[in-house]
Amino acid sequence: MAGRFEGLSDLEWKLFEDVITKKVEKRGRGMPHAPFRYILNTLMYVLITGCRPCDVPTGEIWASKSSAHRWRSALVSRWNAKTPAIKDIRHRLRKRVN
Repeated sequence: MAGRFEGLSDLEWKLFEDVITKKVEKRGRGMPHAPFRYILNTLMYVLITGCRPCDVPTGEIWASKSSAHRWRSALVSRWNAKTPAIKDIRHRLRKRVN
């Protein structure tokens, strides 16, 4: 069943802050980097509520849909690169479903 999520509290963010944040190098062009707290809020919203990433609300505490999608893709690719056993399990499950 879908849950409800209204963003990380300051205490919850403190738990993640040391693990997630690092100094982001300044890019020469394009949009500025979205704050990690907003990205995490958006990713947690999708996980907890079960909604599609395109249905995330807009506002001050949320990252853009494209930014959240880009970070989710980056995290998944890092996860897959570090855990070949999980990648193998995912492949087997997909074979079974199809």
